[in-house]
Amino acid sequence: MGELRVLVFSATIGDGHLRAAEAIIKVIKEKAPQAEITHLDFGEYISKTLNKVVKKSYIELIKHTPKLYGTFYYRTYKIRPDSPIQRFINLIGRKEFLDYINDLNPDVIISTFHMAGSIFGELRTRGLLKAPVISVVTDFDVHTQYINTGVDLYIGGCQGIHDGLCARGIEPNKIKITGIPVDPKFEVELDRKKVIEKLNLKSIRPTILLMAGAYGVSGGLKNICKVLLNWDIPVQILVVCGRDEKLYRTMKELKGKNPITCYGFVRNVEELMSVADLIVTKAGGLTVSESLTKKLPMIIYKPIPGQEGENAKFLAKIGAAKIARNDEELENIIADLLTNPEKVSQMKWAAAQALPGHAAERAVEHIFSLINRGKDELKEASRGIKMK
Repeated sequence: MGELRVLVFSATIGDGHLRAAEAIIKVIKEKAPQAEITHLDFGEYISKTLNKVVKKSYIELIKHTPKLYGTFYYRTYKIRPDSPIQRFINLIGRKEFLDYINDLNPDVIISTFHMAGSIFGELRTRGLLKAPVISVVTDFDVHTQYINTGVDLYIGGCQGIHDGLCARGIEPNKIKITGIPVDPKFEVELDRKKVIEKLNLKSIRPTILLMAGAYGVSGGLKNICKVLLNWDIPVQILVVCGRDEKLYRTMKELKGKNPITCYGFVRNVEELMSVADLIVTKAGGLTVSESLTKKLPMIIYKPIPGQEGENAKFLAKIGAAKIARNDEELENIIADLLTNPEKVSQMKWAAAQALPGHAAERAVEHIFSLINRGKDELKEASRGIKMK
């Protein structure tokens, strides 16, 4: 592809935006080793102090008042891209972004954070950016914050994203459904027996993986483990506490007749998913996409209203997940699945059918196609000028 300059914007509010960006970057590096890739945190670029405040507030909000977050999400769900509020949002950091982008002169701008995609799409609409803008939707529902007609290409996870974007005025030829980009390592089928030995686990027990999210956001995790630890059904429990050190210390103290292994923030989720029979998790777009890729049946525990609630509905609809809204429902679902392996098999099949596979690779193919098309158009335009 020759020299290639790529500018990627993600965000560390949550962890999915960052992981989707890293997956795309990994594939770009594999396909174009000479590419110059710049990866920026949207919030950090605007203000490190403000970003810390927003991130902390977001985590506290979804931990302690998730209904309030859901109210905010749905009240802003259908704000028009040309509304005064959205126009104000699109002014955030405009001059700083433009100065930086003009100096870098990238061939493409990729955003996995909804606000960034909207802002750069607006700049494209106004003719202030020459580089094409690609917006990657990292959930199975599309919020209005993603939408701007100036965006050149949308990467989405399911048909519902395509339909939602079209319903809000985006041209169908600007939308590609690849699945949400996940690290290609999740596509590799691992030897379960070898991974079990590596992790010092027991091979004869059903394995339940509990994931609290990168920042430990999963209310009631301790209560779940207490029940599972003392179950009459023999199981082994793997708990990922994320970056929540207090939660990790608390979970490490739990004891019972069933074995439990606790982890903090890990980078081998693909291994843990490979040995698990079920996963109990929050419904973040990347975590559930990784689970779908590993064909791992999911139980979504107390989904947070908003994008996670919509993700949970999508997963339940396609048959790859069950939703547990309280501890009793969770216990009943786990017991039902462990005593009815045919139901687990059906969920695995549903997960396998949900995505086209190799989402990051497919996304990068469309990104490269857009870049090449733009270069061809420039060549044609320059030929026309010379002929005149």
